[in-house]
Amino acid sequence: MRAQLMRRTLLSLVLGLLFLSTLAMGSCLDNYQELLGQLQKQADFMQHTSMLLDHYISIQGLDKDGLKEHCQERPGVFPSKDALQRLSRQEFLQILNNTLGHVLHRLRTLQKDIPKAQDLEKLNIAKLNIRGFKNNIHCMAQLLPGSLEKTEPTPTGPGASPSPTPISDAFQRRLEGCRFLHGYHRFMHSVGQVFREWGQSPSRSRRHSPRRGLRKGTHRTHLSSRNKRLMPRGWLPR
Repeated sequence: MRAQLMRRTLLSLVLGLLFLSTLAMGSCLDNYQELLGQLQKQADFMQHTSMLLDHYISIQGLDKDGLKEHCQERPGVFPSKDALQRLSRQEFLQILNNTLGHVLHRLRTLQKDIPKAQDLEKLNIAKLNIRGFKNNIHCMAQLLPGSLEKTEPTPTGPGASPSPTPISDAFQRRLEGCRFLHGYHRFMHSVGQVFREWGQSPSRSRRHSPRRGLRKGTHRTHLSSRNKRLMPRGWLPR
């Protein structure tokens, strides 16, 4: 009974995220806070190991004989939370976009080691979610000053390294896939935390503030009559 309830809850969450992804692929929201909320929800959802890693461990037989203990993120493959926090918002979106492009490429590679069609369901859902998330990243970039170019830049920086050299041993290949997915979920957890910080300090600096707000001329309208009276004589509002 409890297992059925958990499956229903998981299914509802998946359908909810897919709904967000479908909306994101259709058009861009022009509301900064609403789009940021979508990005936070997507990142928070995609961090859960039940979405991908746990399933991969099970179907690859890595949940036996203590093998799961060796499934740890390999340092340097994904950017750390500290590295992400040091980036400007535009740089963060660019690194995030490039990294997720790399993840999609690796998922296609991992797919070759999953022969059964029924075992590919979660991987295909993960790919769809990533594409929807990337579309929302593109939309958010358009709301910030100094938006990203329409064409994706050449991958640079942490998390955008080329695919590793192919490994001949099947077991080592499965283990590397497990480590990669462990890093992916940890990375998405860090991404969600960064987006949450955006919501806590939406006006951290002028260059980080949403372009939509600047287009509306918000800080012209913030001058109250009291502030105007405090202006020295001879100074006129521009």
